[in-house]
Amino acid sequence: MEYGKTRCFAAEFIGTALLLATVVGSGIMAESLANGNVAIALLGNTIPTGAILVVLITMLGPISGAHFNPAITFVFALRKEIAPVSAVIYVVVQVLGGILGVLMAHAMFAQDLLQESLKLRTGPDQWFAEGVATFGLVFTILATLKAKESAVAMAVGLYITAAYWFTASTSFANPAVTIARSFSDTFAGIAPSSVPAFIAAQLVGALIALAVCSWLLIRNSD
Repeated sequence: MEYGKTRCFAAEFIGTALLLATVVGSGIMAESLANGNVAIALLGNTIPTGAILVVLITMLGPISGAHFNPAITFVFALRKEIAPVSAVIYVVVQVLGGILGVLMAHAMFAQDLLQESLKLRTGPDQWFAEGVATFGLVFTILATLKAKESAVAMAVGLYITAAYWFTASTSFANPAVTIARSFSDTFAGIAPSSVPAFIAAQLVGALIALAVCSWLLIRNSD
């Protein structure tokens, strides 16, 4: 079934909003219930994030492709699977949707709607971690599309669940998520000054994954 562009843009906006409401809302809830145990708080943040990705990709994938992530949109634009103008609009609505999701989370937990994160996430280890996280996410998507398209939602949800724990940055792996989380001075926040380097690392990781998959996933006689 074909969906019009407006519906695609709406799906990206709604999906990214729900993703960020989950990321930030579960972070607030987890921190409030963990009694200072950061590991428990992170676990409480991880499971809902992985779960909502499975749900969102399953239900919105047929409409927009369920990118919810400018790095993914960038990769598919380079693969000529989305037109440049549509890609730009995807990125805009992803960022706006993400910010709305953060505001929704703040409202649900009776917090100030407008916040600026003070949580610095910086340094070569964090940047490298974001590159690795985004490489892995793009690699997961492209390789799973090739192997079994119907498994993409589950593969992405499981990958992000794992990457929260094996990356030093807790795997933002998404420029829209990174920007939106700078508007929340909560467990999931990131200081605005840390955002540009995170996004640069994410885009580099995405490009490397695209290059690797462009070679690895092509069958030939050798």
